[in-house]
Amino acid sequence: MTCRIAFVLFPGFQQLDLAGPMAVFEVARLERPGSYAWRLVASQAPAVCSSAGVHWPAGPLPRRLDGIDLVMVIGGDGVDAACRDRQLITWLQRASRTGARMASICSGSLVLAAAGLLDNRMATTHWSRSRQFATDFPAVRLHPDRIHVREPAVRRGDQMLPEVWTSAGMTAGIDLCLALLARDHGEALAREAARQLVVERRRPGGQSQFSPLLDLQRPEGRFSALLDQVRGRLHDDHSVDALAARSCMSPRHFARCFRAETGATPAQAIERVRVEAARTALQSGQPSVQRIAEDCGFGNTERMRRSFQRLLGRPPGAFRQPGEPTVDH
Repeated sequence: MTCRIAFVLFPGFQQLDLAGPMAVFEVARLERPGSYAWRLVASQAPAVCSSAGVHWPAGPLPRRLDGIDLVMVIGGDGVDAACRDRQLITWLQRASRTGARMASICSGSLVLAAAGLLDNRMATTHWSRSRQFATDFPAVRLHPDRIHVREPAVRRGDQMLPEVWTSAGMTAGIDLCLALLARDHGEALAREAARQLVVERRRPGGQSQFSPLLDLQRPEGRFSALLDQVRGRLHDDHSVDALAARSCMSPRHFARCFRAETGATPAQAIERVRVEAARTALQSGQPSVQRIAEDCGFGNTERMRRSFQRLLGRPPGAFRQPGEPTVDH
């Protein structure tokens, strides 16, 4: 069956957020005719101006929703105004009740959150919007490191919540759509689409490798002094309870305030700080991986390796200078 997609645009949308996903489905359609069809819709039809100043033709938000299987909200600089667009928000809420899958590219997840479609569910967004997202939508379980997140459809009381996909930055929309394609038509077609687009089928690591640690090093930040202490004593106990005690706050209040300030949980932030310190040590030529793991608070090399793979997509050894010997004692 054909998956009928509605790409939702708004003034100031990012063209790559639209073109990348559209290219994935275009390749899929060439390889498997009839697999996907799409249209562009907006509350401000018939033409929507992108952030690059190019106008794209778009139809009005459809009154009838039985012809849509996937709603995909595009991101971009105009997302804040889109979150206040009551016509768009109401339409998204209606669409979510039809059983259609919901998705967003980049900062488009803020629009889904504004419609209440991500409450008590996992989501991600572009790293530069993570702190705003965490502050504006505390009911969402934000995972700022993830390239994309899928929340399956679930029944909550009398309400059926739709399947929801969210992605991080612009090109992460391609990752999301490749994952969608694999789920719809199998891994082989997703790999072929990735091959045609000359991209990785599964990108290694999370988006922490692209973000400046989610602004954890801002000198004016509320927790900057605390994080400076962490960097100075990476091997100490930095559990939520310990950090909260140093901040003279209850653990629950500390965790909530920390996430609102940084866009990350305390555990995510500590892991990133440790990974960054270990990467610097590896690149500076320190010979003992085990010693680096201990000094940076990982305890052992296996735990450090898992953190590197999760956040940077590569093992610690990949950050040594070429030809540099490895000493694990």
